[in-house]
Amino acid sequence: MSVRDALAGMGLPRGDLHELPDSARRFPDGAQYRVEIPSTEGVRCLEAVLEEADRLDVRVHRVSQGSGVFMLTDAELDEVARLGDSAPVEVSLFARPNASWGTSASSFAPAGGSLAAAVRGQEQLVAVLEDVYRAARHGIRSVLLADVGALSAFASLRQAGELPSDMQAKMSVMLPIANPATARVLEGLGASTLNVTPDLSLGQIAAIRAAVDCPLDVYVEVPDTLGGFVRLHEIPELIRVAAPVYVKFGLRNAPDIYPSGSHLEATAVALSKERVRRARLGLELLARSGYEPETSELGAEGLAVPVAVARR
Repeated sequence: MSVRDALAGMGLPRGDLHELPDSARRFPDGAQYRVEIPSTEGVRCLEAVLEEADRLDVRVHRVSQGSGVFMLTDAELDEVARLGDSAPVEVSLFARPNASWGTSASSFAPAGGSLAAAVRGQEQLVAVLEDVYRAARHGIRSVLLADVGALSAFASLRQAGELPSDMQAKMSVMLPIANPATARVLEGLGASTLNVTPDLSLGQIAAIRAAVDCPLDVYVEVPDTLGGFVRLHEIPELIRVAAPVYVKFGLRNAPDIYPSGSHLEATAVALSKERVRRARLGLELLARSGYEPETSELGAEGLAVPVAVARR
C-alpha cells in the first residue's frame, strides 16, 4: 500500500486538491461565508467597527481580539459583551498568556518561532483557563486558543459543564494549521473553527476542507507579522472551495499593537476602521466576479454571540 493509499484509507486527501472542487459544506443556516474583522482591541475599537460596518454596508459577523481577556477590565468586558449582543455579532477574545508573553527565551530564538504561541508551563495553562472562565462569566461565548493542550482542557471543562455548553474555541492563526491531518486532530479535540496558516494555496486549503467539517478562518489580507500579503482577488474561489469559511480581513503596513491599551487607542481605532474598509473592497470585488455565494444574517445560528450580563 502506498502512502497516498494509506491516507485515503484514513479519510484524508491523497494530496493537495489542485482541481479545486466545490465545497458542499455550509454553516448551519446554509450560508457559505461570513466576515471577520480581527484585532478589535476593546470597547472603542468594537464601536468603531460597528459604526463603519453600518456606514459602509458591511455585514460583519465576527470580531476577534488578540491582547487577551486579562487586558480588559470587568467594566470593559461587560461593555464588549453588551455591544456584541446588541449588534448582534460574535466576539472572540484571546485567552492569554503564551510563551512569547512571558520569560521564554526559546520563543525568541532563531529556531523557536513556533514556540511563541505555546502555553509554557502549568502556571500559564492555569492563567489561560482563568481567562476562559472570566470571559464566560462576563457573557463572552468565544475564546481564541493557540495551544493544543489548552484546547483539550477547554473541551474537557465544557463537557463537564464547567463552561457554557455553547462556548466556542476558535483556534488562533498562531497555532500552525497547515495540513489536513493537523486540522482533523484539532477538530477532534473540540475546536469550533480553524484559522489555517495564511500562506496556503487554494489547493492546500481545499484539501483541509475535505478533511474537516468545522468552519475555516482564512486571512485574505495578512498582517506584516504573518507575511504581509494581500489576496483579495482570491475571495470568490476561496469561498467556493473552503465553505463554510470566515473571510478574515487583516491589515498590511500596520503596527503590531499587542497588547493594546489606552496609550494606543487612537491608532487601534484607526486600524479597525480601515479593516472594515478593506472588507468593503473585498465584498465589492466578490460582487464584480459574478459569483454570488450565500452569506449569513447577523446573529445567525452557530455564531457565538455574547450574552449581555446585567450587574448591580
